[in-house]
Amino acid sequence: MYSKTILSFLIVCFLSDCTYGQRDKKFFRKDYTYLEGSESFYKVHTLHKTWTEAKKTCKMEGATLYYPENELEANTVLSFWNSTQPFLYIYIGISDLVAKGVFETVDGLPISDVYNKWGPGEPNDAGGTEDCVVLTKDSGHLNDDSCYKKFPFICKKTLVSLEWNEQCNMPNKNYIFNQQLGRCYQLHTKPLNWTDAHAACHAEQGYLAVINSQEEADYLVQLTQTPVKKVSGNFMRGAVHLGFHNRGDDGWQTVRGSALEDSGYTFWGNNQPDGDDKEKCGSMFYNGHLNDISCSTRCFYICEHEVDTLSNSFDDRFGSLIVH
Repeated sequence: MYSKTILSFLIVCFLSDCTYGQRDKKFFRKDYTYLEGSESFYKVHTLHKTWTEAKKTCKMEGATLYYPENELEANTVLSFWNSTQPFLYIYIGISDLVAKGVFETVDGLPISDVYNKWGPGEPNDAGGTEDCVVLTKDSGHLNDDSCYKKFPFICKKTLVSLEWNEQCNMPNKNYIFNQQLGRCYQLHTKPLNWTDAHAACHAEQGYLAVINSQEEADYLVQLTQTPVKKVSGNFMRGAVHLGFHNRGDDGWQTVRGSALEDSGYTFWGNNQPDGDDKEKCGSMFYNGHLNDISCSTRCFYICEHEVDTLSNSFDDRFGSLIVH
């Protein structure tokens, strides 16, 4: 009984460390910088996007569109921004898109509860079209502007909110580790076109899944079965997007940069690929066979993530801590 109690205690402690252990290392993602002054991680996106696109990008990365919670954070991020980037404005996670004139953060806080240092005469809703907020680099002032303009932006992840998928060596808890294959996967059931699916997997630090063996194909078929039975409609098109394409001059290539014929798995469905010039992207029928598909077709998609150097054996992790 005592041994079982000790083992249970060790398991709880171990799993807790797996979930929150990266907090001690102050690591979220390689492309995010930790700022001690605000105890949060930040990534500056220099590719200009609309406000809605910026918000979506941050969400895909497991973060939120940054807004200053207080003057201390504003000054911390402004210092970081001034030392690293030349542009003068960024979108922040504040808008009045829900109700005109009611400015709120992306997580529903009134602007009066956070940093609200407006510039002179702002907000002024010039032309009746200024519903999103930008932060000015030189003065630290806020200004309302059109949500359809394109600006740089910053994504933020707080240290206190950080959890860790230890088996997959990543912060995304939705990825499932397959011990036989030694890799992690996530089936996304919000249909996207192939290009957007490719971008979504990349944002999650993964890639559109590439099948390298019959065992992997069987697992991906298994992964799709339950969600597919629950959903019907034209969005599915009978297939899920995978990581191969014929969009260049080199024939069918994987998103990992190799020829599809070298991937280890080239079992096409009947009469596929069918030579349709409009079907330049790759997918998998629900029986595991490959299919060419229009890149604009919206489907489910599967992302894959490599575990890197983590030990994947439960016993190896515990070693001598296991009490028999």
